[in-house]
Amino acid sequence: MTPLGGVGYDYIMKSIQQRLNNIAGQVEGIKKMVDRNQDCLKILIQLKATKAAIGSVMDTVVEEQFESCLKSVKNEDKKLLIKIKKYVQSN
Repeated sequence: MTPLGGVGYDYIMKSIQQRLNNIAGQVEGIKKMVDRNQDCLKILIQLKATKAAIGSVMDTVVEEQFESCLKSVKNEDKKLLIKIKKYVQSN
């Protein structure tokens, strides 16, 4: 796991931010496609790509930030986070 605040951490956070910006751009593109009544199949393909991109960001957060996140939450919230991690890893 990458230490909180280290060089690796900064790189990962910038990577996640860039990927989220890309996803936001994809969503805007999909909205325009819907506004223009474009082909349903093309829209679905873009939605699937966006879903995969979001899943990839989720995986990165779970893999790289989970332990740090777990340390910073209340005990009662730890069980929920562990369930979320298992869910993300299984899907």
